[in-house]
Amino acid sequence: METTLTRKGQVTIPKHIRDSLSLEPGCKLIFDVNNEGELVLRREGPRRPDRFDRAVGAAEIKWEGTTDEYMEFLRDYSDDPA
Repeated sequence: METTLTRKGQVTIPKHIRDSLSLEPGCKLIFDVNNEGELVLRREGPRRPDRFDRAVGAAEIKWEGTTDEYMEFLRDYSDDPA
């Protein structure tokens, strides 16, 4: 979608973008430029949790050992060359 910069340096943010970022009048925004020279627009403050954020900590795993021991168990190998 295309928009035009006004003489005052203002632009209209398209509705579908405002909706996807839950932007309302008065929201603080962060403008940035990535390494490819593209504009990145973010809402200031905590972002909406995505499906991965919601999954963190959801599993109930009963394991008495260390993380390394658990990974060894899952991958079915050890440091022992035998």
